[in-house]
Amino acid sequence: MELLTIHHEDFTLYVECSKYDAIWGKAVRNVGSENLLTTYTWTDGVTSAKLGDEALENGGRARAVFFDNAEYPVWVDFGTHVSKAQFGSAIQADNDRFSFRGHTLAGFINYGNEIGRSELQLVYNIGKEQRHFKLGYEVLSTKLNYHEHWKKIVEDIEAEYRMLSLDYMRRTFHGFSPNAEGDTPELIWWSIFAGEQEKFIKACRGIIERPRHRLRGYEVYLRADKLKRVPVSIENELAEHRREQAHLYRVEEHLQSNDTQENRFLKYALNQISSKYERLKRRIESIQNTSSVMKQKMDDVERTLTHLKRHPFFRTVGRFKGLNQESLVLQRATGYSQIYRTWQLLRRAYSLYDGMYRLQTKDIATLYEIWCFIEVSHIVREQMGVDVDVEHRNRMEMNGVFTWELGKGEHSRILFRKDGVELAELVYNPKHTDSGNEDIGLANIESRTVPQKPDIVLQLTKNDLQKGMKMTYLFDAKYRISDRTNEGVDTPPDDAINQMHRYRDAIYYKEHSSKELKKEVIGGYILFPGDGQRADIEVSKFYRAIGEVNIGAFPLRPKDAENRKLLEQFIQGLIGRASADILDDSIPQKGLYYTQEEPKDAVYMILTIDQEVNEGFESIINGLASSIIMGKKGMEEAKDIQTVRYIAPIVPGGYIQGYYKVVRANLKRVEDANYPIRIKFDVADWTLLERPARFGMARAAYRGFCKTRDEFFRHCQEQAV
Repeated sequence: MELLTIHHEDFTLYVECSKYDAIWGKAVRNVGSENLLTTYTWTDGVTSAKLGDEALENGGRARAVFFDNAEYPVWVDFGTHVSKAQFGSAIQADNDRFSFRGHTLAGFINYGNEIGRSELQLVYNIGKEQRHFKLGYEVLSTKLNYHEHWKKIVEDIEAEYRMLSLDYMRRTFHGFSPNAEGDTPELIWWSIFAGEQEKFIKACRGIIERPRHRLRGYEVYLRADKLKRVPVSIENELAEHRREQAHLYRVEEHLQSNDTQENRFLKYALNQISSKYERLKRRIESIQNTSSVMKQKMDDVERTLTHLKRHPFFRTVGRFKGLNQESLVLQRATGYSQIYRTWQLLRRAYSLYDGMYRLQTKDIATLYEIWCFIEVSHIVREQMGVDVDVEHRNRMEMNGVFTWELGKGEHSRILFRKDGVELAELVYNPKHTDSGNEDIGLANIESRTVPQKPDIVLQLTKNDLQKGMKMTYLFDAKYRISDRTNEGVDTPPDDAINQMHRYRDAIYYKEHSSKELKKEVIGGYILFPGDGQRADIEVSKFYRAIGEVNIGAFPLRPKDAENRKLLEQFIQGLIGRASADILDDSIPQKGLYYTQEEPKDAVYMILTIDQEVNEGFESIINGLASSIIMGKKGMEEAKDIQTVRYIAPIVPGGYIQGYYKVVRANLKRVEDANYPIRIKFDVADWTLLERPARFGMARAAYRGFCKTRDEFFRHCQEQAV
C-alpha cells in the first residue's frame, strides 16, 4: 500500500510498506496512538504531499509512517529531464540498496533498531546542475514511547557515563542543547561543525572581501613639495628651510591595516578548524561504510577551507595572542559574529536534551541493554543498604573513529562491599570461554564449547554456608516483545528464554586446582520492554517459571515503577535469603547434590558425631543409620563436600569400627544459634572393618577429618586393635 506520496516539480516519490497495518497495530498496543505522531518537513519544490488520502503540510504533524525494524520500499519517478539520480545517505550500504534505471530510482529503507529524527535525501542532476531534496520525519519505536522512554534511557545513561550514548554513521539523529559543564568530544565537534560549516565558510569569504581595518600611524621623511598637509609642528622648520628644496621633513602618516585583533582571531580560528577538520576527515574516510556522496562533500569542504587559509589577505595579519578584552566587532559585526559564534559552539559541551543541534546516538537496542545494566546496579545498591561501599571499576573505551563503548568483563565490574567484606559483584558483557582469561569473564567460570556472552552477570557472595561461596545469576536485556499476548500482558520472545536455558547448561565452574567441572549458573532471566498490569504479570507463565525453574523474564521499561518492583523484590530475596534456602529451591547446580559417578579423588571422612542434632546415635555407630548430620567444626574445616563419599563415625572410646557410603549430601536447618545450617549426608552400605582402629578422642570438637583412600586404610592398618 502507498503510505506517503510526495509530488515535486522534478519527481514523484512513493513510500510503501506491505505490513504497515500490523506494525501500526503493534505500536498502538505498546505505546498508544497519541504518542505516534511526527512532524514532516521538506525542502523547496514540493507541490503536494499526502499521507494515504490525507493532505500533509510542510512542518505539520501527522501519524508516523516509519518504525524500527520494518522495510519500506521507496520509488522515485523522475522525468526524462533527469539524467542521474541517487540516494543521498552518508551510509554507503543504504545507497547500495537503491538503483537508478530508466528515470526511476528504486530501493528500500530499513532503520533496524535506530529511532529518532531522520531525513530521506535525494541527489539528482538536471543537465549539469546537481540538485538536492530532503524529506524529514521521525522513526518511532513499536515497543517504547520515543518521546518519553528514549529520553529517560539516555538521561540515565548520561548520568552514569557521560557521552556513552553518542555514536556515528547512524541513520537517525536527535536534538541536543549546549551545557555549561563537561568536555567536547571530537564526535560532538564534528557533528556541530557539520551544521555550521556553510555559514562559517560564507562568513570567512565575506570578511576577506570586506575586512575591518584600522588606521596605523608611521613616520616618513618627505620634501616640501610632497607634503599633502603641513602639520603645525613643522611650520617653523618649513619657514627656516624654504629655500632648500632637498630638505626632508619628518611627518606621521596613517594607513589602513588588516592586522587587527579581530582578523588575527579569524586567522587563528580558520587554521585551527581547518587542521582539525582534515584530521577527522581522514579518520572518517577509513570507515568502510562511508558513502561516496559524503566523501565528496567532505572533499569539497576541505578544499574550500584550505583555499581560505592560504588567501593573500592573511599575509599581513599577525599571530593571535588572545583577547585582552571583549570585542564588539566579534560580537556584532557582520561575518565576525558568525566566526566567533561557531568557535564558541565548537568549544562548548552538550547535553542530551532537546535542542537545535544534531547528534547521533547508539541504536535503541544497545541503549536499552546499557540502561538495564545501570538499573540492575541501582537495584542491587538500593537493596544492599546505604552503608555498603560501591567500587566502580567500569570504564568507557574508545571504539571505532571517536565513539565510546562501556568496557566489558573485568573492565565493567562493580563491587559491593561492607566493612571490607565483598557482598556482590556485577559485570557487563563478560565472555566465558575455556581460555582461563579472567579479564573478559569471571574467575573460575568457563565454557568448553562456544563462547557464552550474557549481558549482565550478578554474583552474590554468601558466607553462611561456606566462606566466599558465590551464587551466579544471569540477566539478558532484549529489546524485543513477542507478537503473542497473554491476557493483556506482553511476553518475551521464545528464543530469548531458550537462550537462558543454554547459558545455564553451557557455563561451568572449575577450581584452579581441579579439573572437575560443576554447574555454575543458578538462574537466568530476560529483561524486556514489556507492559501490563502487575497482577496479570505475576500469574503469567514467563514470570511463574522463575519460581519453578529459575528461568523466566521481568518486564522493565523506563518510568514504570510498579513493574520495576517485581525485579526489586526478586533481587532483595536473593540478597536476603540464606544459601541453604537458595540451593534447596534451585535445580541442582554447583551445590551439594552428587552425581552417580564417584570422583577419582573421593574422600573418606572420619567424623565425630554430634549427638544433639543426630537422632539414633546407637544406630549410627552400629551401621544401621540412613543419614548423618555433620558437626559444627566439620562445617568449618571441610574443603569440598562433594568429594566426601565415605563416612567413618568415631565410636565412644575413640575407635573406628567401619564406614558408610555417602549417597547424597544436602542442607538442613538445626536448632543451633551459632551454626543453624548443617550438611546432612544420606548414607547406606555399612562396611565393617576387620579390626577396629584407634583414632584418639575428638568428641567435644565434633570434627571431620578428611583422608584419601590410601591414607584412610593405612591408618586403619597401623592403628588396628
